[in-house]
Amino acid sequence: MKTRILKECMSRCLTLRLAWLLPAVWAPTLPGSPLKVTFTQAPKEIEAYDLVEVAADVERPDAPNPFTDAALSGTFVKAGGTERYEVAGFCDSADGSVFRIRFMPSSPGDYTYVLTYRQGSFESTQSGLFRASTSHRRGPIRVDPKYPWHFIWEGTGEHYFFNGTTAYFLIGWKDERIIDYSIDRLHRLKVNRIRVTIAGREDVFFGEPVMNGDNFTTFPTPWPAQQANDMYHPGFDYTRFDLEYWRKFERAIRFARDRDVIMSLVLDMNDNKVHPKAGSDDEYRFIRYAIARFGAFSNITWDLGDDLERYRSDEWTHQTGTLIKSWDPYKHLATSHPVEDVHQDRTSDWFDFTSFQEWSRNQHAYILRQREAQERTGRIIPQANEEYGYEDHYPMWAPGPGLDSADVLRRTAWDIYMAGGYQLVGESARRGTNIFPDTGGGWLNGRGDDSMTMFIGFGHIVDFFSSFEWWKTNPHDELVDNGAYCLARPGEIYAVYLPKEGKVTIHLEAGTYSAQWFGASTGEIIPLPLVNGPVWTSPPTPDRLDWALLLLRLP
Repeated sequence: MKTRILKECMSRCLTLRLAWLLPAVWAPTLPGSPLKVTFTQAPKEIEAYDLVEVAADVERPDAPNPFTDAALSGTFVKAGGTERYEVAGFCDSADGSVFRIRFMPSSPGDYTYVLTYRQGSFESTQSGLFRASTSHRRGPIRVDPKYPWHFIWEGTGEHYFFNGTTAYFLIGWKDERIIDYSIDRLHRLKVNRIRVTIAGREDVFFGEPVMNGDNFTTFPTPWPAQQANDMYHPGFDYTRFDLEYWRKFERAIRFARDRDVIMSLVLDMNDNKVHPKAGSDDEYRFIRYAIARFGAFSNITWDLGDDLERYRSDEWTHQTGTLIKSWDPYKHLATSHPVEDVHQDRTSDWFDFTSFQEWSRNQHAYILRQREAQERTGRIIPQANEEYGYEDHYPMWAPGPGLDSADVLRRTAWDIYMAGGYQLVGESARRGTNIFPDTGGGWLNGRGDDSMTMFIGFGHIVDFFSSFEWWKTNPHDELVDNGAYCLARPGEIYAVYLPKEGKVTIHLEAGTYSAQWFGASTGEIIPLPLVNGPVWTSPPTPDRLDWALLLLRLP
């Protein structure tokens, strides 16, 4: 009896003791109270326009949903207080055990930061420092404040000659080797801007041999999906993110950054109608996550969405564009891509350049009209047509038979540039994906092979414009005849394009000019004798193809 009573007493005492101990041991692991947060910074020194990253490792994470119930934020300040940035971090683990925050310094110097992890009433704070060294990185692209029809690289002040393409589902490749190959190939072809969608899903009913399969999909999954392969009913959980997808995307951005290729990040696209609700917490969470995760990369711009007015209103566009600029600490350039140009938010501060979708083959006149319309607003910004053709594509509704060939699109690009605008075109997808020989994909996914030669011709355009200070010129077609186009800084630079064979007469200011022919289709350069103003008539074009002339005033 005594033994039984003693055992019961000891049991009660042990129970009471455990009851007293348990709150001390387990209270920190109750929701809203992680045990500890450890911050790790790498590296301690970076180049300006690279990024520094700090990881917050959460011990025994217990947030029910770390994407909604916890947050990491920070303030980064350059020594002397000349630069101050409020930066949001992001969750990088499904269980909430890892958060990250990234920062891109825009100038060399010493920087300090204070980070705060918050979860319910729990807070953990960390301070740190790093140094940014001088570099030759080009940094983000900006609108040139002196010549606002054009762009510059912020880091070097060089002018950016916008020559782009679409590769909507580039991140749909399972094998990242193909993603890297595609970016590198386009870079070697002098393409320096690629439109890629973050969200938006697409059936492959374009008359192209591009099919979904084990190694490629047009069904991106920025959110976890119950049925990822169901285009219209994926069952997305908009409160969380598919982290492997985002990691793969950022690796592609980093790879492109190292080649000075701009990634135009299209937030969403119209076609499958699967979107977070407009203006909802889910939609804003998605946009904020994209900014937090990708914003510290120098080589991005924002695009609010493709065919945007078909699923979002103009009011939404204005409000969301304004919010993106307030959330993005680096103020990367932003635009939107509606079907009709009347939906461009031309006068708003957030709207940095146009992104037209206009398919006529009279692009020269079209861009001139858009420049005039922009001038009437009192706010000059670059004019870009980012969808006017896809090589060998859309035969049923392209502007006409043969008007989507590589040569016609090349000539159309000349029309755009000679009007002072910029362009982006889609490469052929006739060499397909998951269809023999399975070496292409073109505008749908960015992959190409040596049978696809359209961008060789576009590279000649880059070479021509890179040979003079194009950003200082404006359209002056009144100075030439015979259907030619002219960009000029009168008295200094005259760049003339002849779409057809023949001679051209140019009205010049007095002076002596160097002159040369440039083969628009070949890149060939043929020097000409010195030219004197005020009027000069060229010799006939060297052959029946299209040619350009460049006249530069001699000192």
